[in-house]
Amino acid sequence: MPLLSLNVDHIATVRNARGGPWPCPVAGALLAESFGVDGITAHLREDRRHITDADVTRLRAEIATRLNLEMALTDEMVAIALKLRPDQITLVPERREELTTEGGLDVATLGQDPAFKRRLKMLLDADLPVSLFIDPDLTQVEASQMAGVQLVEFHTGQYCEAFAQTNSLNAKAALDLEKLKSAAQSADALGLVVNAGHGLNFKNTPPILAMKNLHELNIGHFLISQAIFDGLGPVLQTMKQAMQAT
Repeated sequence: MPLLSLNVDHIATVRNARGGPWPCPVAGALLAESFGVDGITAHLREDRRHITDADVTRLRAEIATRLNLEMALTDEMVAIALKLRPDQITLVPERREELTTEGGLDVATLGQDPAFKRRLKMLLDADLPVSLFIDPDLTQVEASQMAGVQLVEFHTGQYCEAFAQTNSLNAKAALDLEKLKSAAQSADALGLVVNAGHGLNFKNTPPILAMKNLHELNIGHFLISQAIFDGLGPVLQTMKQAMQAT
């Protein structure tokens, strides 16, 4: 069974709506660990719309599992990552006007950019495991391997949106799932560790487990939202059960 990493960004979203200290994403991370989550993910955005610098500093110091820092590849974020030294860095595309990450990095194009290569090299030279958040596309898989990273995380959003149309594995969702499976197989053949995430929930997760060499699922918004009704512990337990469905 793949590992489960909880993204705590939207605990911070609720906190920031009132401007006070609660709910605390670090407290949420520690509670999640007590219920068996395998890692914690936090996206430190350039506009700091949810997770803050203080949050990631505390997460690095206080959690007992693994910290996955999602970030854009900018000079500011590279400096933060080099100081923080998370267990993993996941590089994601970032646009100020987006509500959430809308797709994967175009590594095939970015890999030709001297600034991208320079910043990525700084992270790799510091012996920090780097994952690239990409769409399930062979060109992007091959470009990621050429970039020298150890991991990729496949964007599952298109599959999840198709699944949501009928809340089942319909024809469109099945086609998107095949793209994910094919991309994962290619990544595995190239020696890349395979992670996946974006839009996953109790029902659309089990088919994803057919992906080759799936190491970790990164899930946030659904789990935090459902926890409002059911509590974080029961939600994490139900997700673990869904991940054992096959």
